[in-house]
Amino acid sequence: MSTVASQVVLHPYVSQTLKYGGTNLGRDKLYRTVQYFSRFLAWYFLSRGDKAQAARWNALKNHLAIGRKLMRLGKPVEHLQAALHAAQSTGELGEQLTTIGRQLAYFGYLTYDAIVWANTVKVINLKPSTSQKVAKISNRFWVSGIMLSITHALLKAGRLAQEAKKLRASESWGEKDLGDQAQREVKQLALDKMRLDVRYQFIMDILDIWIPASNLASFVSSVMGMRAQWNAVNGSK
Repeated sequence: MSTVASQVVLHPYVSQTLKYGGTNLGRDKLYRTVQYFSRFLAWYFLSRGDKAQAARWNALKNHLAIGRKLMRLGKPVEHLQAALHAAQSTGELGEQLTTIGRQLAYFGYLTYDAIVWANTVKVINLKPSTSQKVAKISNRFWVSGIMLSITHALLKAGRLAQEAKKLRASESWGEKDLGDQAQREVKQLALDKMRLDVRYQFIMDILDIWIPASNLASFVSSVMGMRAQWNAVNGSK
């Protein structure tokens, strides 16, 4: 019996799950997925007239939303640091500007989102009109960040496509040296990985735009974000 328990508790997947859950971002991605799945279920039961079940799932969604806001209290500074690092880096101008703009937008979004959280849990008391104004500004920053992320993805995808094209051209016209061929293959693999990552993030951003209107888009985007964080923590196969 103890052997079976050890095999279950010490299973590599359990260790990977604990490692994933040990990161703040990992927990946030998991809670986000459950939150939007709860929103979908609340809508589903409400559309069928089951108000009791709808209220239950809606309550879970609301509590997860509040909890996620609490977990993100320190995030604005991270995005501000990322913006400063991007400003000090070198690279393609369009990509650099959109990166800076995206990080500043998320800084603004999370800053105002923290005020929304503080008002929700009664740490501060805002007038209803002020609360609505703060929430609206927060949402505008959020949309700006998503749009800048999409623009950045398009610019980066175009640059990587040009680099891939040049690499293929050099392979066609260059001399067949084994060392050079090996280097080209390594570069090609790296380019393919970067292009895949850019497309993946682009799809998530497109889905995120529809979060206010679509339960399915928000859930799919959350699952994709959770998968991306899992791969970042445990490595992709």
